[in-house]
Amino acid sequence: MRISDLLSAKGRAADGPVFSFEFFPPKTDQGEQSLYRTIEHLRELRPTFVSVTYGAGGTTRDKTVELVCRIKHEIGIEAMAHLTCVGADREEIHAVLKRLHAGGIENVLALRGDPPRDQKEFVRTANGFRYAAELVRFIRDSGFSFTLGGAGYPEGHVECRDRAADLAHLKAKVDAGLDFVITQLFFDNADYFAFVGRARAHGIRVPIIPGIMPITNVAQIERFTSMCGARIPAALQARLNAVRNDEPAVRAVGIEHATAQCQDLLARGAPGIHFYTLNQSPATRAIFQQLRR
Repeated sequence: MRISDLLSAKGRAADGPVFSFEFFPPKTDQGEQSLYRTIEHLRELRPTFVSVTYGAGGTTRDKTVELVCRIKHEIGIEAMAHLTCVGADREEIHAVLKRLHAGGIENVLALRGDPPRDQKEFVRTANGFRYAAELVRFIRDSGFSFTLGGAGYPEGHVECRDRAADLAHLKAKVDAGLDFVITQLFFDNADYFAFVGRARAHGIRVPIIPGIMPITNVAQIERFTSMCGARIPAALQARLNAVRNDEPAVRAVGIEHATAQCQDLLARGAPGIHFYTLNQSPATRAIFQQLRR
């Protein structure tokens, strides 16, 4: 089912908020078995859909296609494939889109993608794309009928701290054919609502789904935020620092903070929540249990 069909004109699912989980393709057979156990555990929560990332530099494109097809057809959860511009030309991207279409996948998250670790900045592949808006336009012009999602950055893209310019980039993607937006992770809801307000003032009307990452490891989340340009509010950072070396305590702080975020987001009109799971289920399950009380 198309995610766009699950969202009303007001940006909420007809039967309530949209809940989705994001996974990444494992590199080992053991990791893959663990991922499927996680998906089975989370299936009980009846997510609206799940998404599978494309891997650094597009290195997992085959596994991404395989996973989304299996999740949809064998596990029975609606699935969305991530697709990036990294390391692929138009012909290669078109071939992936054809495989997704042939596999019955109806939803694609169209992204520029991050440069490989050995590159300091993004480099367009010959006969490829420099911006996500170009990828979105290519998919639309190629005649594919996917529902298309894209990324939004409440605190600005790490490569574009000018929020006005970053918002113009988002508008270009929406004008090219996006149906909805999922945000980068953030830890202060004020950033999300300010971002949505700026987007609406800029004429962006598609649903904007907030992306939430429950904190389970302090060093890990500090690394992630430094890479993506998000910030950890001072009060939250202080709480984490106080229990930095106590893993259960860190997880408890992370779950408490994310739960409060989600409750506030939904109460104030967010269309749903997209969870960055890191292929783990306990924290997300704990948050859901709190939300459903």
